[in-house]
Amino acid sequence: MTTMTDAAAPRPSSARQRLLAAATDLFYSEGIHSVGVDRIIEAAGVTRATMYKQFQGKEGLVLAYLEGEDEALRALFAQAAQSSDDPDVLLDLVVQGIAQDIRDRHTRGCPFINAAAEYPAQGPVRELIAEHREWFRGTLKQLATGAGLQDAEEVAAALVLLRDAALVGGYLDGQDRVAPAFARTAREVIASHRE
Repeated sequence: MTTMTDAAAPRPSSARQRLLAAATDLFYSEGIHSVGVDRIIEAAGVTRATMYKQFQGKEGLVLAYLEGEDEALRALFAQAAQSSDDPDVLLDLVVQGIAQDIRDRHTRGCPFINAAAEYPAQGPVRELIAEHREWFRGTLKQLATGAGLQDAEEVAAALVLLRDAALVGGYLDGQDRVAPAFARTAREVIASHRE
């Protein structure tokens, strides 16, 4: 039985990539519900039929947008893991990475919190958000456990809470004010749980 290698895996079409890029930009900068399908289609330079063929509708595009955000964060964690296998170093890299993200990339808050505000009822979007948050919390707990911190679950919960607050605060109060405060507070949480 033959398996498809990564090199032979089908690539996403350029129309799909353009749609996703347009949706990512518009959803994050203006909000999901305020951006209509026609606007995304126009920005991507594709037809309505192409959009529906690629994503089966707006909710499919919203899910792809959030999946892309999830993949980007997981890639940052993987990149950090390649640079060191020391749990203390990895925790510091995570704190630095979040502070940099607040300043450079997510300047309008957390895309998952923003999406959750627009999708209050259970459904595929909320399920994806819950899965992402569970992965994030679990990954932080693993790092805290690896670093020998006391009550790793509490550390992870505190870091998730601090990140949530920092992303929202960075949008409201300015990234340059919030990012350093996040980094300082996160390091204090980590230091307070050392044995």
